[in-house]
Amino acid sequence: MRALVRTVAASRAFRVAAATAAGALAGAGVFQLTRTSGLSLFLITGGIAGAVAALALGAYNRAARLTEVRLTVPQISEFTFVVNDDARQIAWKLFVETVTRVSTQPLREDEGVLREALTSLYGLFATTREILTGSRPSAVVPGRQSVEHLAITMLNRELRPFLAKWHPRLRRFEQAGEGRAEPEWPDAPACRTELQQVQSRIHEYAMNFARLAGVGAANEMIFSRPPER
Repeated sequence: MRALVRTVAASRAFRVAAATAAGALAGAGVFQLTRTSGLSLFLITGGIAGAVAALALGAYNRAARLTEVRLTVPQISEFTFVVNDDARQIAWKLFVETVTRVSTQPLREDEGVLREALTSLYGLFATTREILTGSRPSAVVPGRQSVEHLAITMLNRELRPFLAKWHPRLRRFEQAGEGRAEPEWPDAPACRTELQQVQSRIHEYAMNFARLAGVGAANEMIFSRPPER
């Protein structure tokens, strides 16, 4: 026990001594700099400014480094997208939000309710907008698309038309149904069919977000089952 105490004390003493020495060297450097004038002063300050600029430029280059990814957008065409580290973060958030909702999980005839599915899709729509509005827009690269293009296309071509069509119809049934169960809704089969089609395309968008984010084995991540005990 005493040996441990002595070791800790020695370690603390070493850190204090090292910090004191570093502080003394820094103080000596500042003192010498204040006494320097003429060409030497310009050389020293110029060197410091150059080092700071080099570090800042390196950090900027790492953040701004662009990677091209070729993706097929459902029902449209194939495009080349460019992403940097910020765009990958946005794509990762969109991937997580997309795959954890009913939007990509199969809804069989004997399970789930359409109201829950539509509410989940509304939530995905709202969350996607929040992610986009809360992030800085990607840099414009001529002839290339961004993660924002992919997300907005998903909203305007998939979620908005489906919700605009089926939400009012389901709400009218709920308001006039007088307690009738959802399976009694005459439009339920057609709504489920279109929901499955939208789910399939949203799954493709999710895979594209995964590719932009650099996620490996995304399909296995979505459909994996916990190990049996």
